[in-house]
Parts: sequence; C-alpha cells; structure tokens
Amino acid sequence: MFLVFKLLSYLPLWLLHGVGYGLGWVAFLLSSTYRQRFAANARQAGLGAAQRRAAVGQSGMLVAELPRLWLGAPVPVVWQGRQHVEAALQGGRGVVFLTPHLGCFEITAQAYAQAFGQQGRPMTVLFRPPRQAWLAPLVTQSRARPGMETAPTTLAGVKQMLKALKAGDCVGLLPDQVPPQSQGVWAPFFGRDAYTMTLSARLAAQSGATVLVAWGERLPWGQGYVVHVRPLDAPVSPDLTVAAGQINAAMEALILQCPTQYLWGYARYKAPRATP
Repeated sequence: MFLVFKLLSYLPLWLLHGVGYGLGWVAFLLSSTYRQRFAANARQAGLGAAQRRAAVGQSGMLVAELPRLWLGAPVPVVWQGRQHVEAALQGGRGVVFLTPHLGCFEITAQAYAQAFGQQGRPMTVLFRPPRQAWLAPLVTQSRARPGMETAPTTLAGVKQMLKALKAGDCVGLLPDQVPPQSQGVWAPFFGRDAYTMTLSARLAAQSGATVLVAWGERLPWGQGYVVHVRPLDAPVSPDLTVAAGQINAAMEALILQCPTQYLWGYARYKAPRATP
C-alpha cells in the first residue's frame, strides 16, 4: 500500500482531484447508507440541490489528495489570517486550533508545521490509528513530520496537549468529531442536537490559550489551498454546555462560507460510543 500511495503522490494535484471527484460520486451512488446520511445532513444545514451535488465530488477529492499531501512534494498554500496566529504565539499563551471536517483539514496542520512548527512552536494533534492494520503504518509515517507531534486519544494524550499549551505551543482538534460517551455534551448543530466534544473548551480554560478557528480551502484545478484563520467572536464560556454551543455556532459559520467542501457524509449526529 505504501508503494501505491508513493506512486500516486507523483501525480499532479489537478489529476488527483479529478479522479477524486469521480470516486466521490461512485461512493455516493453505491452506498445507500452513505447517500441517505449525506443528503439528510446537507438538508439539515439548508443546502440546495446544486450545493449537495457539488459537495459529493468534493468529498472524493478529500481522499484522492492524501497521497500527495502525505508523501508528495509540497503543495501551494496561501494564508488568510496568519496575523492571528502570529499574535497568539507572540503572547506566549498557546493556541487551540479548531478545524472542522471542511475542505482539506490535513493541510491546515501541515501549513502550520511548516510556517511555525519548524521554528520551534510545534503543533500537537490528537491521533487515533486507523482500524485497518494495513493502513496504520502509512498514516503514522505521514503524520511524523518536522513541527508536528501526535498525542494518543487517551488521558495521557490530553495531558500532553495541556503541557504543550502551557509551554506556549499549539494544539489542533476537530471539534465536530463525535467524542466518546461522557466526554461531551449535547448541543445544537445546524438546528439539531449533536454530541459535541468539550475537550477544546477545557484545554482553553485550563491553559489560558487563545482559541482560533481554521480551515483549508481547496482551490479549483489543483492550484493549491488557502488556509483561513480567525479568532472566535467571543471568549469561550466556562460553562461547558454553553461553550459547546459557541463552538458549534463558530463551526457552522465556517462551513457556510463554503458548504460544498464540508464532509456531509460524516455521521455527525450519531450516538457516542462507550468510553474505553
């Protein structure tokens, strides 16, 4: 599998995205469960038919671009809001990056690692090895890069992230990922209650870190990506339920900037799994 990914990593980004667009439609048409969840989630957010159709292909691009991002040459990246990252790091309080399943969320961590992590301010991201044993070595190797560190999805990993923040470094989280039972609260997400992680709010409260929201916009025709960064509209509430609502609202605002690049097929409204 590594050899296959390596060979694919030499292909131009526009070609990978073109193949991915087709694969997105193949998955959509072949899986009724995926198709129904995709359509229901997109309708819940108010997307029209044209936007839903465009989002199908973008979901496939998300998968097809991985060989290039993991093993290939660097891709063009432009920042919008880089000054927010620089100001937060200069303040020495650490940064909590919140990135939803929007656009290319892989590129946000890579862009940070290249711009700031390699200069001594690494980003720590939560990392759960894939369930497929054959994929685990490939994913692990792809995440092991200068300026980026990984933390396991355990209490030890949370302590590692808190330590990084108190040292003035950065951590990255997917706040729209469903956490295990007892590690979240129910909060509205596009008008429907979704089990929402409280980890980001707890990390910010315990470390005094700055909270920034970010996403990686996928440009057309393989031109590269734009990493968008901005602060939250208000400080995170100490009340975890209120904080979860704040964060969900911030994620909604990001997603509606470019709804065709959100991963609508993700089971956002599923019940949480039991805590291991």
